[in-house]
Amino acid sequence: MVREEIEEYLYFAMSIGEKMLISGAEVGRVEDTISRICYAYGAKKVDVLSMNNAIITTVELEDREVLTQTKRISGLHIDLDRLDRLNCLSRKICERRLPAEDIRKEFDGICQGKGYSFGVQLFASALISGAFAAFFGGTVRDLLVSALIGIVLKCTEEFLVRQKTNSFVTILLCSCLGGLLANLAVMAQVGNQVDMISLGNIILFIPGVVFVNSMRDMFSKDIVTGLVGFVESSLTTMVMAMGFALSNLWF
Repeated sequence: MVREEIEEYLYFAMSIGEKMLISGAEVGRVEDTISRICYAYGAKKVDVLSMNNAIITTVELEDREVLTQTKRISGLHIDLDRLDRLNCLSRKICERRLPAEDIRKEFDGICQGKGYSFGVQLFASALISGAFAAFFGGTVRDLLVSALIGIVLKCTEEFLVRQKTNSFVTILLCSCLGGLLANLAVMAQVGNQVDMISLGNIILFIPGVVFVNSMRDMFSKDIVTGLVGFVESSLTTMVMAMGFALSNLWF
């Protein structure tokens, strides 16, 4: 296989790893996926370093020629359905050694595929907020209020994301707004308990995937990556708590 073909397959392996990392995969899975694809196409040795914001891969060929590619990762968009489809594509590539054109078509199809509609996301936000408000001991009124506030917070978050607002600022503003609306609902006697309503809304911003992945990375001896993810999830939680705390200063 000529150098240009190897570079192309390495590019696809890196692109798949990049999308997997953005979609919520842990770094160990990304490194394993890239390595397997490269070995499937004749690499003699593969060294992959994946972190929260970068992927570096070096491939050694039979003639001792070395190729290196780097990907800078920016942002995180959790999409477990896309992650599953990318994982299935990587397995198919390794099993069948697909030609480059077939890989390109399937990869583009996955990346261009539409995710959940905004209406479905609003429904999910309302369902999650209301369900957890009831789970923690809220009344039916608290459930309904929390569900409505969840819809408002999702709309606010979407607006701020489109304005390319910093993620921590987005969470701070949404948390503060959620606390204010919960207090106003109780003052208007629409809801019963501010804390139950707020608990339902807090769940929307809990960085669960980032935290769990950071724990898995540390247990897999990817200490630096795990610590970065742990610090990020901790900061997100602190900002979220700060937002709800600030909202209570007005009442």
